[in-house]
Amino acid sequence: MKNRYPLLLVLLLSFIQFSASAQNSPSNDLIKQGVDLHNQGKYPEAIDKFNEVLKTDPENSYANYELAFSLYTFKKPKDAIPHLEKAVKTENSSLKVAVYCLLATIYDEDNQAQKAFDNYNEAIKINPDYPQIFYNQGIAYFRNKQYADAENSAIEAIKHNPRNASSQRLYALVCFHQNKRANALLGFCSFLLLEPTGQRADEAYNNIQHIIQGGVLKDNNGATTIPVSTNGDQETTTLNTSISLVVAAAQTKKLTGMDLLEYELKSIFTMAGQLAENKSNKNFFDKFFAAYLYKLAQSENMPTFTRTASISANRTENVQWLKDHPQQLTALSEWIKKTERPF
Repeated sequence: MKNRYPLLLVLLLSFIQFSASAQNSPSNDLIKQGVDLHNQGKYPEAIDKFNEVLKTDPENSYANYELAFSLYTFKKPKDAIPHLEKAVKTENSSLKVAVYCLLATIYDEDNQAQKAFDNYNEAIKINPDYPQIFYNQGIAYFRNKQYADAENSAIEAIKHNPRNASSQRLYALVCFHQNKRANALLGFCSFLLLEPTGQRADEAYNNIQHIIQGGVLKDNNGATTIPVSTNGDQETTTLNTSISLVVAAAQTKKLTGMDLLEYELKSIFTMAGQLAENKSNKNFFDKFFAAYLYKLAQSENMPTFTRTASISANRTENVQWLKDHPQQLTALSEWIKKTERPF
């Protein structure tokens, strides 16, 4: 999780670019020049432009924000803080949210967790719909090992953007760290529906295998991660036990390879879905993950999903299978587009 903030910061920068270019004045021209230089990776030159504005207009919120952003990108985050403290006085609510988010990012990376949380909460008070804010808040909680809070933030991030793969991956990771193994497994599978290839997909598939096999989670560097125990709620215990029951049943069937994986995933989706279906008070997991993947288990798309989710396990064979079955791949894509996913 090294590159945790680039999307948010690009979005923030895009807002400032638009706002600064919307008006014609010498200061805004210099800010626009600075933004262009920043986008070219010429950070010292960009910093000079913003400083030029601040010589005559030291309280200019846009110039202070842009200068802080360039300083942060130029690996001088602590130098950015005083400028953000000036910029946050702006009356522009969108700019103020951007300032709080960048402050939170800086404090999080400096291991000042509470200051990061405080700034994220200030931003959320102003505009809870701001892009990526809950995801980045969740990452901050995750770094601080506040896994229940991280789960809540991940859920809010998903609600604001249900097709964001990173938020679903975060949900899976923080659930595993609370020993919610079934929640984590369904979260990783849901992530793979959105992002079936690449390093993160390979990692997600390996984590699914560790969960199914009753093993431990591996981080990006292959190091073992030991999950903490949950508070022992019956629902989590039941869901976790269902995985063991499925694995035991699969062993009696002598299945191997993709047939084994398909049987295991389909059975786990079904168990989780049926448990959720019978609940009168359904939570986010029941509606967004369990019900949705239960529908997938009941469809004809499980063989295709199993292949796409496990490309990293047997790349040559699975890629060839997908090439040989274009209609099935199209059918899965159409199913994803058309199947409702309430929360």
